[in-house]
Amino acid sequence: MSKLNFKIITHIMGLLLLCNGGFMLIATIVSFIYKDGVTMQIMLAALSTMFLGIILMFLTKEHQKSINKREGYIVVTFGWIFMSLSGTLPYLFSEAIPSFTNAFFETMSGYTTTGASILNEIEIVPKGVLFWRSLTHWIGGMGIIVLAVAILPLLGIGGMQLFAAEAPGPSADKLHPRITDTAKRLWFIYFGYTAAETILLKLAGMDFFDAINHALSTLSTGGFSTKNASVAYWNDQPLIQYIIILFMFLAGMNFILSYFGFKGKFGKFLKDEEFKWYIIFLVAFTAVSALIIYLKADPANSVIDHPMVYGEAESAFRHALFQVLAVITTTGFVSADFTVWTPFLKIVFFGLFFLGGSAGSTAGGMKIVRHLITIKNGILEFKRTLHPRAILPVRYNTKAVSKEIVFNILAFFILYMLSFIIGSLVLGMLGLDFETAIGGAASSLGNVGPALGKLSPVNNFDVLPAFGKWWCCFLMLIGRLELFTVLILLTPFFWRNR
Repeated sequence: MSKLNFKIITHIMGLLLLCNGGFMLIATIVSFIYKDGVTMQIMLAALSTMFLGIILMFLTKEHQKSINKREGYIVVTFGWIFMSLSGTLPYLFSEAIPSFTNAFFETMSGYTTTGASILNEIEIVPKGVLFWRSLTHWIGGMGIIVLAVAILPLLGIGGMQLFAAEAPGPSADKLHPRITDTAKRLWFIYFGYTAAETILLKLAGMDFFDAINHALSTLSTGGFSTKNASVAYWNDQPLIQYIIILFMFLAGMNFILSYFGFKGKFGKFLKDEEFKWYIIFLVAFTAVSALIIYLKADPANSVIDHPMVYGEAESAFRHALFQVLAVITTTGFVSADFTVWTPFLKIVFFGLFFLGGSAGSTAGGMKIVRHLITIKNGILEFKRTLHPRAILPVRYNTKAVSKEIVFNILAFFILYMLSFIIGSLVLGMLGLDFETAIGGAASSLGNVGPALGKLSPVNNFDVLPAFGKWWCCFLMLIGRLELFTVLILLTPFFWRNR
C-alpha cells in the first residue's frame, strides 16, 4: 500500500469546514429575521469555522490531486467528526447548550440523523439555534461527502472513492455514469422534496418556521422537532401528520427509484424487490399495531398532554402508521409513546430498530436489502445441504448476487450484532437498567432516536452519564457510516505503509 496523502485529506477537511460555516451563515440569517438575540454568536461560530477551513485549504493548496480508497475512508470518518466538532459552536457560543459533551452529542445526533436529544425544553431554545439543529440533519441526511463529491471536481479531484466509502451498501445503481452528476441529481431530488413538504405543511396550518424545520428533519430521516412533544403537538391536526407520513415514506425509499418515478419509469418500482418488501413490512406492521391499539391500548396515555384524538379507529391507524414508519425509516418523530402500547408492541418496535429503510435512502439501520439477501442465502443453505453439488446463487431483482457481496452482508450482520451487544454491555456497566441499555444501544446504532426505558419517546438522552453520551456518539457514527468505514480505521493493518 502506498503512503497516505495527508495533504489532500487535510485539504478536504478544510473544504468541509468551509461548507459547514456557510450553512451556519444561513442559521445566522434565520436568527436575524426572528430577532432571537443570538445572531452575533451564530455568526461568530460561522466565521470561526470558515476561517479555520480556509487556513487548512491554504496550507495544503500544493497537494497531489488524487485520492485512493484508504484516504476515502479517512476523509469520510474524520469529515463527520470535524463537522460535528465545528457544529457544536452555535450551541456553545449562544449558550443554548453550554456543556461541550451535551453540545457534541446533539451535533453528532444531528449529522448522523439519529434525532436523539439532550434538550429538556426545546421550545425556549433560540430559533436560529433550532434551525441550525435541524439543518445538521439535512446536511447529514444525504451525506456531506456526497455534497463534497459535487464540488471536488472543481478542484480537479475525483470523487468516486469518497462516494464508495459514504455509501458502502450492496446497491451499485447509478443515475449517470459520472459520480458527480449522480450526486447532483440526488441533491436536486432531496432539495425538491424538502421544499414540497415545507409548502404542504404550511398550507396544512403549520407555522412556516415549524414547517421548514420539520421538512429538514423528515427528508433526512432525522427526527429533531421544534416542539417538546415532537409531532404529537399536532395530534389534533391529522392532515399535518399525514403529510409527514408521506415524506417519511419517500425518504425511506431508494432515492434512485424517486428519480426513475419522475422520469415516468414506474416499472422500476414493480421490479424492485426491496421496494416491494418495504411496502409489505409497512402494511403488515401497521395493520398489527393499529388493531392492537384499537382493541387494547389506552390512547390517553400515549403522549403526555397530547392524547390521540379524532376518532378511535382513524387515530389508531394514523398513529400506528406514523410510528411504524418513523421507526422503520429511523426518522424517530413521535406522535405517541409506542412503549405503552402493550408489551407485545414494545417488543415489535424494538425489533423494528434493526430493520432500517431502503438502500440508497437517507434512513439508517441495517437496510431491508441486507435482510432479504441474508434470508435468501439462509433458505438456499437448506437446499445446498440436500444438493451439495448444485450451483444455487442468491438472486436479487432476478440477478445473481456475487459471493463477495453475500459474504460482506453476512459479515456486516455479525459485526452489527456484536456492536449492539458490546454497546449494550457498556451502557449496562454505567448503571443503566436492562431495557434502557439495550434500547439505547439499538437506537444509537440504528440512528433511530427514541428508545426504550428511560430513553423512551417521552424522555430524552440527558439522563445518560457523560461517558454514556460519548459512547452513544460513537455508536451513532459507526451506525451512520455502516460499520466498516469507521471500524476499519481501528485495525493496525489499515495504517501500515508497504
